[in-house]
Amino acid sequence: MSVYVSSEELRELIRTGQKFTLLAALWDEHAGRARSAFHSEHIPTAQFCDMSLHLVGTPTAEVGRNPLPSLVRLSETFRHWGIAEDRPVIVYDVGHGVFAARVWWTLRWAGVENVRILDGGFAAWDALGFDTVAGPGPVNVHSELDAQRGQVPTIDDVHGFKGLLIDARQPNRFRGLKERLDKKAGHIPGARNLPVQDLFDGDGMVKPIDEILERFAHLGITHTTDPASTVVYSGSGNHSAKLLAAAVHAGLPMLTHYIGGWSQWAADVSNPVSRDI
Repeated sequence: MSVYVSSEELRELIRTGQKFTLLAALWDEHAGRARSAFHSEHIPTAQFCDMSLHLVGTPTAEVGRNPLPSLVRLSETFRHWGIAEDRPVIVYDVGHGVFAARVWWTLRWAGVENVRILDGGFAAWDALGFDTVAGPGPVNVHSELDAQRGQVPTIDDVHGFKGLLIDARQPNRFRGLKERLDKKAGHIPGARNLPVQDLFDGDGMVKPIDEILERFAHLGITHTTDPASTVVYSGSGNHSAKLLAAAVHAGLPMLTHYIGGWSQWAADVSNPVSRDI
């Protein structure tokens, strides 16, 4: 099953009354602004997903800027949204799909298998003139699904890793030319750069599968690649989640995700750094 769903497909699911959970993944550093934006306008049947409240833990230097939430909080969120094993989930955001991809990956990590992303997000839906609504969104019957802890590598695992390491950030951050978010500029020694924006067009729509496969093939990644042989990271797990979504959409395996990313690595002054300047 492909990861990305078109606006036309989503509208048909809504029109025909199919049972699924639609999440609007919003993130704003100002408290309450994301919820206000959702209340002002969203896709019909969508529920509000506050990324910082629902799906991210407390940031520290030890765990990075956007760590995973506790399983207790995640399970409570699942029940609030009515997520169930037999109920598909579709996620969208109002940007270029980074936050939606982070929700997608987090749900997959926590044991929810049937999760997809709206290709192009709210902008693609709105550009087609499809209906939007205002208000708090629907009230769901609470489910009893508990989040399950998936496997992610620790920073110690990355220190000893001998396989392929992929950095999904922009080239200027990878090369150490620019860094506004984290303590040091550069990348983890030995990493290769595959900027996630290379897998999407200027509107945030996923590129054709053959183009995605070609980019990964340049790094030696194919359908038969062992997921444990490749670790993907970004600044704090958001852009790397989007890269993983594109990979799985193209039929590639779910590669290993170092969620702490550069924000965790760079926070420790003893960790080595490479720069291509």
